[in-house]
Amino acid sequence: MIGTMDFFDRVQSVRRRIQTACEQAQRNVSSVRLVGVTKYIGPVELAELYRAGVREFGENRLQVAKPKLEAARVNHWKDVTWHFIGQLQTNKVKEVLREFTWIHSLDRWPLALEVNKRAQELGLRVPCLLQINVSGEETKAGLAANEALSFLEAAHSLSHIQVCGLMTMAPRADVPEEIRYVFRGLRELRDHLQSAGHAGIQELSMGMSQDFEAAILEGATIVRIGQTLLPDR
Repeated sequence: MIGTMDFFDRVQSVRRRIQTACEQAQRNVSSVRLVGVTKYIGPVELAELYRAGVREFGENRLQVAKPKLEAARVNHWKDVTWHFIGQLQTNKVKEVLREFTWIHSLDRWPLALEVNKRAQELGLRVPCLLQINVSGEETKAGLAANEALSFLEAAHSLSHIQVCGLMTMAPRADVPEEIRYVFRGLRELRDHLQSAGHAGIQELSMGMSQDFEAAILEGATIVRIGQTLLPDR
């Protein structure tokens, strides 16, 4: 069994790196939220991350998340926030909304309609992020940047969705500097949407284990980190 101190050291190392990146960007470290991506671990390791101070967790598949969601319930972790960060199928929306607070992957209008419908049934107003395919890769989901404004305008009619930011996934690169343009592009789109009257678009979910510091330098407010938090096995 992996010891708690291994997790604690990893979490503290990531937090120090976040702080250093924030200092470089002349930002307050409180402006960046750490979401621990737990899709590769089980309930025992989840508990280690919780003990190490992580309180926000991200999963991309409901079935894989279920044992960990149950562990959080059994342990009465009422201070935990769950983020759904994967592609969301419309037939899974109701079950996902029962378990997850945030949806990071709002990427098509039929999904927005279904989230709004199911949220209304559950008496919820769901914070969502528009997934934007900044890099234009065909293998990546997400709206094109030039579709975001019209999507937001239409989403005003959906009273049970709160679109409060944007999310993107950058291509893999050996040198994070090579993909900073993706993070910069998302920030510039956020700024454009704000100037067009959408002041509520504040959050930028971007940056993972291999590139989160570059994302912070470009304005990330949420970083999604998995492998870097986990001790070598």
